[in-house]
Amino acid sequence: MLLFTSSYNFLMYLHLSTVVPCIFLGAYLLFFRKGNTLHKVLGKIYMTLMMITAIASLFLPALVGPQFLNHFGWIHLFSFLTLYSIPTALIAIKKGKVRKHKIKMIMLYVGAIMIAGGFTLVPGRYLHGVFFG
Repeated sequence: MLLFTSSYNFLMYLHLSTVVPCIFLGAYLLFFRKGNTLHKVLGKIYMTLMMITAIASLFLPALVGPQFLNHFGWIHLFSFLTLYSIPTALIAIKKGKVRKHKIKMIMLYVGAIMIAGGFTLVPGRYLHGVFFG
């Protein structure tokens, strides 16, 4: 049980430490000037952090709600959304498909940051305990 707790805590803190900066980076990238060097550099950082957070989250078992395969919960769908959206958005921008890139990045932010982030505040989840006791 101690091994589970320590590895779960490590993964949870890894997930939190990579996703929290994405809240701010993603908002900045969505609302400010696009296509310049700063946007490209911050975009690479954002995409890297989002990939790390999605991969880390896949190793975290769902402790709230129903489980699939004794591990995954509904919230893991957002991890798969991220793992799909990042490479396809990157391919889109490399091919000059700016609109497609923009749509994917907006959907990623809304789905993986806003909606999934909202689900982390439900009773029984770690962040619910942090914010609401």
